[in-house]
Amino acid sequence: MTYKTGTMYIEVLRPISITNENIFKASLVNIVISTKPSDKRKKESLLEDFSKFINFKPNYNFKNLWKWSVDHPEEFWSKLWDYTKIIGDKGQEIIKYNKIFNKTKFFPDSKLNYAENILKKRSPEIAISFLSEKGFEEEISWEQLYINVCKFSGYLKSIGLKKGDRVAAYVPNKIESIISFLACAKNGIIWSSCSPDFGTQGVVDRFKQIAPRILITSDHYFYNGKKINILEKVEGILKQIPSIKKTLVFAYNKKEEMNFKNYFNFEKVLDQTEADESFERFDFNHPIYVLFSSGTTGKPKCITHGAGNVLIEHNKEFMLHCDIRDNEKLFYYTTTGWMMWNWLVGGLATGSSIFLFDGAPVYPKIDILLEYCQNKKINLFGVSAKYIDHLKNEKYNSKNLDLSSIKIITSTGSPLAEESFKYVYDNIKKDVHLASIAGGTDLVGCLVLGNLFSDVYMGEIQGQSLGIDVDVFTDEGKSVKDGEKGELVVKKPFPSMPVKFWSDDDGQKYHKAYFNRFKNIWHHGDFIERTINNGFIMRGRSDATLNPGGVRIGTAEIYQQVEDIDFITEGLVVGQDYKDDVRIILFITTKNNEDLDDEKIKSIKTKIRKNCSPKHVPSIIIKVPDIPRTKSGKIVELAVKKVIQGETINNKEAIANPEALKHFENIAQLK
Repeated sequence: MTYKTGTMYIEVLRPISITNENIFKASLVNIVISTKPSDKRKKESLLEDFSKFINFKPNYNFKNLWKWSVDHPEEFWSKLWDYTKIIGDKGQEIIKYNKIFNKTKFFPDSKLNYAENILKKRSPEIAISFLSEKGFEEEISWEQLYINVCKFSGYLKSIGLKKGDRVAAYVPNKIESIISFLACAKNGIIWSSCSPDFGTQGVVDRFKQIAPRILITSDHYFYNGKKINILEKVEGILKQIPSIKKTLVFAYNKKEEMNFKNYFNFEKVLDQTEADESFERFDFNHPIYVLFSSGTTGKPKCITHGAGNVLIEHNKEFMLHCDIRDNEKLFYYTTTGWMMWNWLVGGLATGSSIFLFDGAPVYPKIDILLEYCQNKKINLFGVSAKYIDHLKNEKYNSKNLDLSSIKIITSTGSPLAEESFKYVYDNIKKDVHLASIAGGTDLVGCLVLGNLFSDVYMGEIQGQSLGIDVDVFTDEGKSVKDGEKGELVVKKPFPSMPVKFWSDDDGQKYHKAYFNRFKNIWHHGDFIERTINNGFIMRGRSDATLNPGGVRIGTAEIYQQVEDIDFITEGLVVGQDYKDDVRIILFITTKNNEDLDDEKIKSIKTKIRKNCSPKHVPSIIIKVPDIPRTKSGKIVELAVKKVIQGETINNKEAIANPEALKHFENIAQLK
């Protein structure tokens, strides 16, 4: 028999029958892998249940269901509100259209409270569980979570904070952080957080723009075995942000003696405050939090999101795309400075418990996260593609762990390469739904992601997000054909677009960010390929694409080849302006600091030429000790390009390891 994959037909050699999935492995040129959800899995899915709820008979054809959702947006979003049981007054009008894309409003006369929807469960069961890399655990029940949120909500009211005020949080990934956020959301106060690995200036560059009234922080945190004092940086932050009038501190480890007498004690505040159990309902798009762009080439943009906007989007993604339901267990490895933290918290609205890990992802051992999944019987495990690549490079196999509870692994942050798909199915879990997902801070969610109606093809994202009219455009603004690359766009308004950018009164920053490229079309800034399987392959950021000889190349295409070479640990690709053209420069780090000799350079170029094209082959390959990246783990191609071209980097604080930039200065080979 034949099975269609990528751009060719291959002969299926051996279907392997396993629980819920069929794994097909085959080879003509190289190994191809695809997962096919069983009929039983499809029939029992929430996606199937929702299809029945809306009287749609897709015959398990996700493309048709998605097409219906974008062709009938009023009906889709209204039915989704009902299906996901959002608490609040939906109102009569579903969409109030405006000729300007981002001025279209969803549920314009609705009223809801985000925290009320998150806290609708009242039970002694665990709502949130926490594990530190140091090994100590904490947990909180749904009942106690409700009480503590209501107590902190009461405290915020008692000190005069009101709807629309801002609270800043410089916090590790702990239960107290979520309590604080939900209390703010309950009161209509706008939340914003940074993870404690941000330096003083990075925090100031972000928080100062929104003028917060109070700061919430912790005394310390741990990373890679090292105890790091947060309060040492707080004093410098407070000096530069005069709007902060009060600082609250919680102890990272409650069993340790607390020594922060100059600040208010978070635990004492909870103990001494009566719970305020009132839930005022606000407009659907009332601001709930401000997230920040990475800001590696300038000051971070303050992206402001609405409460109802993110609630309905997260409900959709968890329930319909990830098949997550009441009483399940969600774990995403993240920090409070990455939008995936906000996404994970949103999972509580499904009635699922969420699990937090704070620390290095491979400390004290390489499989600490997977062991956590085993011990807690996690159902959704979310990580970055770089984490999966690291396990692959270390040749890790999970055969000694029981990961039977995991039904979906989601991967984001960067494209998940074909070889990494194969690695997961061969070495982590065969019967898992591996969903590569992509979206961003701009929508606190996904534009393209997984679903249980479609097969999984190696290296591909399965399809578009329901209700969001995602397309791929040529430079001329026309839809590309299957197998072609172009710009990721959204053709119609959608609920989770930002409410605004902070201090952008005339909307110019907002317009420049998304609508400068195509008239009244959301331009997301990703270079992407539409496949013949109705899926997508991320090819890198648009602003980082390479143009040697006028041919547009996505950096992800080169990374896919480089990351599969044994002696390479990581790569970074940039285009250098050179003699009226662009030449491709590849920087790599090597395992055990191996030398980069002529033979290795030749092997890299040969592999790229063979599997991509001659145009993809780097002109120069250079070994460096380290590669700079953002706090969320993304490599900073544009910053490196600026350095090698002698331009100034304005915001090094956004980079997790800014010292790495020195390795790219004054390189003789690039003159």
